[in-house]
Amino acid sequence: MFFEYPELLFLEFILLPLAALYIWREMKGSSPTLTVSNISPWLASSSGRIKKRMRHLPFIFRMIALASIILAMARPRSSSELETTDTEGIDIVLALDVSTSMLARDFNPDRINASKDIAIEFVSQRPSDRMGVVVFAGESFTQSPLTTDRATLINLIKEIEVGLIEDGTAIGNGLATAVSRLKDSPAKSRVVILLTDGVNNRGEIAPEMAAEIAKTYGVRVYTIGVGAQGTAPYPVMTPFGVEIQQVEVEIDEDLLKTIAETTGGTYFRATDNTKLLEIYGEINKMEKSKVLVDSFPVYKELFMDYALVALIALMLEILFRFFIIRRIP
Repeated sequence: MFFEYPELLFLEFILLPLAALYIWREMKGSSPTLTVSNISPWLASSSGRIKKRMRHLPFIFRMIALASIILAMARPRSSSELETTDTEGIDIVLALDVSTSMLARDFNPDRINASKDIAIEFVSQRPSDRMGVVVFAGESFTQSPLTTDRATLINLIKEIEVGLIEDGTAIGNGLATAVSRLKDSPAKSRVVILLTDGVNNRGEIAPEMAAEIAKTYGVRVYTIGVGAQGTAPYPVMTPFGVEIQQVEVEIDEDLLKTIAETTGGTYFRATDNTKLLEIYGEINKMEKSKVLVDSFPVYKELFMDYALVALIALMLEILFRFFIIRRIP
């Protein structure tokens, strides 16, 4: 607690001479003025003694009221520091490969569904960032523009399926589309997380060119290669139905490393669900939102408390002076 006008507190010293004057008058008024041989007629009864002791209460209540009024005039206040947190978010676009090779089952249940589930968890952990999704195979398109609407974004990620677009792996197109969603972003940090399991074999834009475009716009690219080492079980349609066959895992890791290095990002290799989850966790730590904390005081006025004490004290003075003390026999 503090006082807005502390200089007014010096008025409290007025109470000292008032108290001294009251005591002086009481002492002067109690001096004997008549000498008698027997004072028994003037001995106070029990009620008289109570009345004599209570006659000081009105003055005490008046002093309390005056002291409280001075305190209220000095404007007592209390303050508490509150914090408001403003986050300087990061704009992130997830570029996901949806080619048919993402149906391989070296992940649980397969690469595409594992990638979607872990991407959804990543999205949920970053409430302060705008995020979007781009999918690519033989072509690329925007599944979701940058948004802070987590519920809608998660639903759009869930709708991603293999076969949405022409098959193939156009890494350059996917990256270029993701960069186009970020190039006009006012965010100070712009990131693309590109996930693929193959080798670039389609598209009008070379991956290296897309990486240079990303660098020009200050977009950092984290690349993730998904796929087990060696071979992976893959569902193949045969005349006898779907059969699981072992197929060679081909990931152009040199290309993904080049893209990451060109843009200031990092390349990761995920060989199973656990590793992919760890990779997203690492990216989550590397791309921290900047938090700005503003502190400001919130004041509470306390003068009403002292004004209420003064009012109660004045009412008690009136009550004792004109009703209680006067009626005591």
